[in-house]
Amino acid sequence: MKRNLFLIPLFFVMSLHSQTIYHTQILHPTIKTLQIGLSGQNYSLPLIQLNSKDILEIQFDELSHNIHNYTYKVFHCNADWTLSNLSTNEYLEGFTTGNIYDYALSQNTTYQYTHYRFILPNDEMNFKISGNYTVMIYEENKIENPVAIACFSVVEPKVNIIAKLRANTDIELSGRFQQLDIEVGLNGYRLQDPQSEIKMVIRQNNRIDNQVTNILPTYLSTEKLSYVNQKALIFEGGNEYRHFDMSSIYVVGEGLDTIRFNKTFYDVYLKEDVLSTSKNYLSQPDLNGKFIIHYQEAFDDINTEADYMQVHFSLYTGQPYFDGQVYIGGEYNYNLLNETSQMQYNFAEGRYNKTILLKQGGYNYQYWFLPKGEKKASVEKIEGSYWQTNNEYTIYVYHRPWGGRYDKLIGVKVID
Repeated sequence: MKRNLFLIPLFFVMSLHSQTIYHTQILHPTIKTLQIGLSGQNYSLPLIQLNSKDILEIQFDELSHNIHNYTYKVFHCNADWTLSNLSTNEYLEGFTTGNIYDYALSQNTTYQYTHYRFILPNDEMNFKISGNYTVMIYEENKIENPVAIACFSVVEPKVNIIAKLRANTDIELSGRFQQLDIEVGLNGYRLQDPQSEIKMVIRQNNRIDNQVTNILPTYLSTEKLSYVNQKALIFEGGNEYRHFDMSSIYVVGEGLDTIRFNKTFYDVYLKEDVLSTSKNYLSQPDLNGKFIIHYQEAFDDINTEADYMQVHFSLYTGQPYFDGQVYIGGEYNYNLLNETSQMQYNFAEGRYNKTILLKQGGYNYQYWFLPKGEKKASVEKIEGSYWQTNNEYTIYVYHRPWGGRYDKLIGVKVID
């Protein structure tokens, strides 16, 4: 297929997806381990600076040795991750689509797969403006039916963000919650009406279910915007993430009970988890939900030598929760509350179980409780909640001036 071939009109795709809120996710059952981040850096946010040398690397596996002709197309998004109304030549330089030519077959693995990879920007595509971007990955020109979606942001730093995290919140003192106070220094950046032009997004550990949006400044001046003493910026402290290491087939790593080979593939059984009932916070290092692909016995390329294993999670509760559902939270599933992460209760065993096919490496995870009718999960019910917990907060500042047609990303700050 020629690179400039695009049989479906752009306006059709735009109308089809214009109200969709995008997030990184896998949309086809044979696609696994979709990753997006700075090239050569583990655990990085999917974020690059405009007109810099930053390179994003997007990679994923397809569970076969059949070579697929994958194509990707880049779309610009608003601050709320719906598609913007810009035409591609307003936000992209060069081609608007690209074919994925970089692939390699897995070697000596029980699950056959093909590893695909591409980078952005590249010699044939670059970004003209800042903001949010969505990459749709699809096959045989079927853009209306993508197999995966990867989301990232491009920032043009214009403001200075200072944030402080405190335990003495507006609802309790040194208890279960954490509160953010944020100051945005404008550094001479011109705003006509900050309350209508500035949009803020605040995420805890890159979660989207409990992200904060649509907050207004508590105080403002020509020099800065202050967001202090806002109840919307109170987050559940939660607890440190649980973790396990299955980077070896010969050594039972941390968090594992046993590894079994069943003549076809490997089964990994984690140690049985229980509810956290301690009233005291226990400090332990974690990666705030992230994971890393790793295989200790690899000879050359971890990406093609690491195997896939059936990972068995179990959480003993004694009785089920009838007022909500239990999910396994973490970046392994892009923090989504869906069928991939939802656990099922086994009445005979008195525990919640879930089996997930994962690539070898180290993983952080938590058990989240989602009350019926709610969209925001709670960590406290199962894991406990403490003000001392080390969480990572990311603050995104967007600006759409009067008459503007898109949301510029003018500042990003990460604190923990």
